[in-house]
Amino acid sequence: MTFDQLNLQEPLLKALKETGYSTPTPIQEQSIPVVLQQKDLLGCAQTGTGKTAAFAIPVLQLLHRQQPVSKGPRAIKALVLTPTRELAIQIEESFRAYGKYTGLTKMVIFGGVSQGNQVNALRNGVDILIATPGRLLDLINQGFISLQQLQIFVLDEADRMLDMGFIHDVKRIIARIPVNRQTLFFSATMPSEIAGLANTILKAPVKVEVTPVSSTAEKIEQQIYFADKDNKRSLLIHVLENPAIERALVFARTKYGSDKIARALNRAGIKADAIHGDKSQNARQHALTNFKNGKIRILVATDIAARGIDVDNLTHVINYELPNVPETYVHRIGRTGRAGASGIAISFCDAEERAYLKDIQKVTKQSIPVVEDHPYHSTQTVIKPQPAIQQKTAGGAGNRNNGHGNKFKKRWNNHSVNR
Repeated sequence: MTFDQLNLQEPLLKALKETGYSTPTPIQEQSIPVVLQQKDLLGCAQTGTGKTAAFAIPVLQLLHRQQPVSKGPRAIKALVLTPTRELAIQIEESFRAYGKYTGLTKMVIFGGVSQGNQVNALRNGVDILIATPGRLLDLINQGFISLQQLQIFVLDEADRMLDMGFIHDVKRIIARIPVNRQTLFFSATMPSEIAGLANTILKAPVKVEVTPVSSTAEKIEQQIYFADKDNKRSLLIHVLENPAIERALVFARTKYGSDKIARALNRAGIKADAIHGDKSQNARQHALTNFKNGKIRILVATDIAARGIDVDNLTHVINYELPNVPETYVHRIGRTGRAGASGIAISFCDAEERAYLKDIQKVTKQSIPVVEDHPYHSTQTVIKPQPAIQQKTAGGAGNRNNGHGNKFKKRWNNHSVNR
């Protein structure tokens, strides 16, 4: 299957060829024909599967068919709602690249910056608007945005909207848009509240589901380093002495921790920056731009800040701290090995994180190989082999800390793992 076989118009095919894309990913192959038939879509897919192009390409084609546009200010015909500023920016970049020859106008709005430039651009009219919920509601309430002529509504990363506390804003926005519209709904998981929202706003949707969470990790080379918590910073510097790691995304659990890691790396002569929610939008975008163009080698991020990061040819992801939910681990390492490419995921595990590692291996149905040949290896951290996993290393497992393992296992089991 090629893009030429998806009944796309020449302006889109020309732009896709210029970006170097010729073969659609599974979600693109399944979704584009459905959207072009103007049907509602329920897409169960995580970041890294080519999801953005799966909706951006057909939305551009549907709107391009309406050309020429009538004179006067353009009304918003398509709205893409997404949870983070970084993701909104990257979605707008995708629309700009794919829609280069369509003549359609597009723009992105988000909080954290002055609204003046955004308001001025809106006055000139826009066909496609990409927005985060808070700023969109603000501008609607101020009378700067009307969605009365909206034809296509895309809700992206719906489960992350719920995680970040935006679901009520999303519902308020939905109440402001026309009932007669096409809706494209994307979510990596389907917790009950998200499933309920999907049932409310979708009309006879076609469901497209790709990449189950447990199989996402299969194409990525994974490694685990056991180390005491106090030695992790030194271990990270040691690992980064490997020149093969040209550029790596390092995950930290907290905003404060990500700043400390970035400072330590810079003191060691490794160019790094941190990205998290407490930084200004300009600072975050500056760090991301420097990371993409190679001015800094390491970007340290929290999970929420990293949600929208899409970096081509990212070969390494490093989990400085293991997440307490297996799904988050799969999301993290999925930043590398995108769209069929290979990648390497390195994880550090201290004694307090043993329960998290057990849950990760159980969900991914994989035993992560252990790297012992490093100066900070801790035999106290190594966990006993599990019968279903055939863990290669041996040692004392200990008890799960305060029952956290069971708590997070229960939380995980309450979420769908079929994406």
